[in-house]
Amino acid sequence: EVQLVESGGGLVQPGGSLRLSCAASGFIFGSYAMSWVRQAPGKGLEWVSVINSGGGSTSYTDSVKGRFTISRDNSKNTLYLQMNSLKPEDTAVYYCAKFPGKSWSGSYDYWGQGTQVTVSS
Repeated sequence: EVQLVESGGGLVQPGGSLRLSCAASGFIFGSYAMSWVRQAPGKGLEWVSVINSGGGSTSYTDSVKGRFTISRDNSKNTLYLQMNSLKPEDTAVYYCAKFPGKSWSGSYDYWGQGTQVTVSS
């Protein structure tokens, strides 16, 4: 059974940092591209960042470029999102999601349950 379990969310002041983690199990983690997706209150889903299976290729939505860093440790079956210089508009539920292949193409086939990030003073 595929499982994706996010952790690391919480309440942080503007300008602060958080690191999200996504522990994966039930599949060969290092064989699949992964993504972070978020949903702000009252808004739709927004992809934040993607990383290929080997970790050597990444992409970010414009609003987080230069502030967020996606990474993965295939030996630990874990995906990360380092979030720096957080802004109130980053407040959202953050989900990790799995792609069906090595690169980020096609629709996600599995999602985690999400972790809440709240940026507020």
